[in-house]
Amino acid sequence: MTIPVVCIIGSSGSGKTTLLLKLIPEFKRRGYRIATVKHHSHAGFEIDQPGKDSYLYAQAGSDHIVIAAPDKVAAYYRVEREPSLDEIIRDIRDVDLILVEGYKRAGKPAIEIRRGDLGLRPLLADGELLAIASNVPLTSTLPVFDLNDAAGMAEFVEGRFLRGEERAENRE
Repeated sequence: MTIPVVCIIGSSGSGKTTLLLKLIPEFKRRGYRIATVKHHSHAGFEIDQPGKDSYLYAQAGSDHIVIAAPDKVAAYYRVEREPSLDEIIRDIRDVDLILVEGYKRAGKPAIEIRRGDLGLRPLLADGELLAIASNVPLTSTLPVFDLNDAAGMAEFVEGRFLRGEERAENRE
């Protein structure tokens, strides 16, 4: 069974990371295993710190770098083109839910942040969304959550994608 994917989208500075930092522990408290993916829209980011061995390997020309320790493994590699979200999540296993920051055009279920102080400009039409999170009251045919209601959003996502038989199938 495929792992459910929910994107958190919003304009720059809307609070996507802040919301994810509230949702992750809420899902963990409920017993779920979570993967996260962040879309970085600018080329050339560095995952490692200058001066560290893995950074030096990349600067020397290594195309695939792996860092292994007793408690975690990290790997990164150079690409010729930006991979799609489907390509990125293809190899994620052993989790119940994938939470994604960004990728508004990936065609995945999304919760859009709409902030009053940013003009409430929607990125997607309501028909393309699961729900809306906002810091001001909104009227919509979709569920609208207070931007700080991580528990309510988690309950909504859990009910839609993770309860009962669906969750058991995802673990197979």
